[in-house]
Amino acid sequence: MNLIINGRNVEITEWIEEYVEKKAGKLERFVSSLDEVRAELTQSDTRSANDRYTFQMTIWANKQILRAEESTSDIFASIDAAIEKIARQIERVEGRRKKRRRASTAMNSEMVMEATALLAELEEEEGGQIVRRKQFVLQPLDEEEAQEQMELLGHDFFIFYNPDAKAVNLIYRRKDGNYGLLQPTIV
Repeated sequence: MNLIINGRNVEITEWIEEYVEKKAGKLERFVSSLDEVRAELTQSDTRSANDRYTFQMTIWANKQILRAEESTSDIFASIDAAIEKIARQIERVEGRRKKRRRASTAMNSEMVMEATALLAELEEEEGGQIVRRKQFVLQPLDEEEAQEQMELLGHDFFIFYNPDAKAVNLIYRRKDGNYGLLQPTIV
């Protein structure tokens, strides 16, 4: 497991680093291959002391991206809460994976996608300038898998390669709770 810990407006001490390593290490029990874990701890000067420390964690496991973020008044409480969220997501993904295997053993359903965990965080700045660029790998997914991946990431949209259409598609959540699918064509 490759663990990367960053701090914004807070010093990452050895004690904090060991704590995150210990907690992230426990996730390895639930996942067959935990490739990379990125953690970011941020201290914000907010009016509410309850949201002072934000811990964000993104993991790449079994070609799946899972992300959780929690804000509390205590560094360690934020870490614990985010790791609990990730653990619940892993249980949900593994449960779905087992359910699919039982439903159709002939179909080898691979949960795939190394894409953007932070794509939804593209910020708009005055003047309409491009302030951030992001590159990611597109892997083939069907529409159902792309919808599931979007839900796991907590995003409102998700870009994926659709092998049925042989094109890049975008799935998004509509205001009415349903989903939309954009299938661009070249003229």
